[in-house]
Amino acid sequence: MRSSVHLADAPSMADSLPSISFGFDDLRDRMARFTEKFDSFIAKGRKQVLAERNHFRVNVAELQEEQRVKQKNIELLAHKSSDHARSIEKEAVETAEMRAAIASITHQRDTCAQHRDRVRTEIAAVRKQIAQRLAAQQEHAKSFDIQASFNNPELDFWQSYLAMRIDGMGVPDRLKFVFSHVDEKNWGREAWFELDMEKGDCRVICVKPKLEPDQIKTCVQRLNENRDLGGFLKGMRGLFIAALK
Repeated sequence: MRSSVHLADAPSMADSLPSISFGFDDLRDRMARFTEKFDSFIAKGRKQVLAERNHFRVNVAELQEEQRVKQKNIELLAHKSSDHARSIEKEAVETAEMRAAIASITHQRDTCAQHRDRVRTEIAAVRKQIAQRLAAQQEHAKSFDIQASFNNPELDFWQSYLAMRIDGMGVPDRLKFVFSHVDEKNWGREAWFELDMEKGDCRVICVKPKLEPDQIKTCVQRLNENRDLGGFLKGMRGLFIAALK
């Protein structure tokens, strides 16, 4: 029993261990300060994130507005470009039409100038022909006037001698010579020819009854050479008599 009491009064091994101070209060303070700093850091970070997000939203809105304005400007420029292209195309068409009209007018002018020159040439040629015909007619009339001054009595003789009469044709410089007593079987039958003196030289244009062209040509050629109307009429009567035999 004494041994038990003695053991109870004896110091324990825990009491013999050195005293250790863990500093829980200091740790608690440090943890509290850390928590405060961490919370402050989180709050600042959240505030900064919110600010950056708001700033990003503002930037996005500005970019969207700028993009909308640029898109509107692009559409306006595209519309202006389309109008300008149509204007250029219209001007090109109008220019082509004007050039075609100018070319047509130029062609018409050249054609009119050529026609005018051709008409002037034709007028000059016609005037020359008229002058030549007038000169020939004057010469022919002169020769006939001279011949007529000698042949008026002779013409009356030939009309009686050749049983012939002279009819007018209603046309200047054209006479019809009608012969009778050319057919031995029918003295009343007539033969005639028309003599054209329009071009200066005489020519026979109608004959009845028909005679050989070469024979007529020989008589006419002799008349144009020597202007012997009596000899010509006598020759033509002889041709008619020979043709009616």
